[in-house]
Amino acid sequence: MTSKPVDLPADLAGAYMALLAALEALQAERDVAVADAANAQAEAANWQTQATNWQAEAATVQAKLSDTEARIARLELRIEKLKRELYGQRSERTRRLIEQLELELEDLVTAASEDELASAAAAAKTQKVRAFERKRPVRKPWPDDIERERVVIAAPSACGRCGGSRLAKLGEDVNETLEEIPRRFKLIETVREKFTCRECEAITQPPAPFHATPRGFIGPQLLATILFDKFGMHAPLNRQSARFKAEGIDLPLSTLADQVGHGTFALMPLFQLIERHVFAAERLHGDDTTIRILAKGKCTTGRIWIYVRDDQPFAGTAPPAAVYYASSDRRGEHPQKHLAGWGGILQADCYSGLNALFDERREGQPLTPAFCFAHARRGFFELADIEKNAREGKRNGKPISPIALEAVKRLDALFEIERAINGKTAAERRAVRQQMSKPLFDDMHAWLLRERETLSRSSDVLKPMNYLLSRWTDFARFLDDGRICLSNNAAERGLRGIALGRRNWTFAGSQRGADRTAVMLTMITTCRLNDVDPKAWLADVLARIADLPISRLHELLPWEWKRSREPEKPADQQAA
Repeated sequence: MTSKPVDLPADLAGAYMALLAALEALQAERDVAVADAANAQAEAANWQTQATNWQAEAATVQAKLSDTEARIARLELRIEKLKRELYGQRSERTRRLIEQLELELEDLVTAASEDELASAAAAAKTQKVRAFERKRPVRKPWPDDIERERVVIAAPSACGRCGGSRLAKLGEDVNETLEEIPRRFKLIETVREKFTCRECEAITQPPAPFHATPRGFIGPQLLATILFDKFGMHAPLNRQSARFKAEGIDLPLSTLADQVGHGTFALMPLFQLIERHVFAAERLHGDDTTIRILAKGKCTTGRIWIYVRDDQPFAGTAPPAAVYYASSDRRGEHPQKHLAGWGGILQADCYSGLNALFDERREGQPLTPAFCFAHARRGFFELADIEKNAREGKRNGKPISPIALEAVKRLDALFEIERAINGKTAAERRAVRQQMSKPLFDDMHAWLLRERETLSRSSDVLKPMNYLLSRWTDFARFLDDGRICLSNNAAERGLRGIALGRRNWTFAGSQRGADRTAVMLTMITTCRLNDVDPKAWLADVLARIADLPISRLHELLPWEWKRSREPEKPADQQAA
């Protein structure tokens, strides 16, 4: 804000009046500028409020859409079941169709529950948008002979309004929570007694307890069992529902799917903490495996990706952990997205989709590849497997390749050295490798080059030889870095359960179902890596996470949870 200089009159009184007028003009300009700034701030605040309202409305619409899709799937399933009851068992295809619809309904109901919670969270930030609340099927009453446990919350001793002590019981609110006691069920009735004050007639009642899921319909122990059986033991919810019904508890598939949605939503903050811990590592193991994903009435071959942080082989102190992701295909853009903000040593197979991560022109720091010797050994071993050839006989068996057999022996000698230094520090491992492994490795390199010159282009053993020789520098990196492992077994072990479980659940009901599987596998595998019982951990976390401040969420991480339960050592042992 600028103004022209004032030409003052010659007399003192006139000069004073001129200065006073100039001051008033400047104050008027300042008031206009302040008003303009206030208007701009108000307009910005108004736009921000509208944006928040729009986000809340979008979340509400998404929740309504998910609920509608779940209703449609439920009706389609009911129609197919009625057709089967009406016309009898028509074909094996009908049975498979019903199972497919059940799995699809499971994912849709779980997604609807997650969207409902997201809608409630977005609506809480506004005053104009109401959160969407799904209409759930009416639950059947619990069996009359089920065991019941009455938990009465301590009544208030004084009126909450006036502090008076003359309280009279007015009534009570009872909340029933189904809980599991290893294959024995009970209903926990959480009672909140109401009292009225004789002096001021105010009603006093203790606050409702927090639950991992809204309304506390399923207790944390039972919810942990459902989640662990589905994602840890690969038991689909339709089979769990049948098992519950056989034990006298009617828990339909839609009810179980609804609770799974609430459970995974509650655990998402811990997934993010584990993810952050994994990508704080200097070295990671990475791998992937196939998973069938239902999309538009047919199954596509998707992938489950794993990244493991395990510093124990070189005496690292950071706790091990694993994080999973799901994708609809195996394009290289997926691992590039997962590892976009990370830099370090990546132990993996020689998948071409990772090449962009190793490119020196990559934005930021390019990753350092360290390839898996177990993959390289596998190609030779298949040509030198004497027992397999003996089983197949002369009809299918191929002659044993002497070169492949020699290559397996040389690689096994390297693995034998690694077993002796597992758990040593990185410096100790490097020293041993330089002294013992490097001569063997260099000799194998010269031997492979000599033998390759003697082979024809059609030789079977040429493929595993070229696989190893064309990437020799990246395979040899373990000699100069004691942190690198000889194999990628840490990642392969994390995917073994998925390969075993594929026969049980056949496919994921949707892309969101595959993502949900990745989140829960992150929790369960990280527990197992830290020698923590996943089911016990889930039960305790689900019981505590609702009323634990965000600043203390790290206490629920599997390694922190385990440490808090270990008995304290005596002072003399700690000094020793």
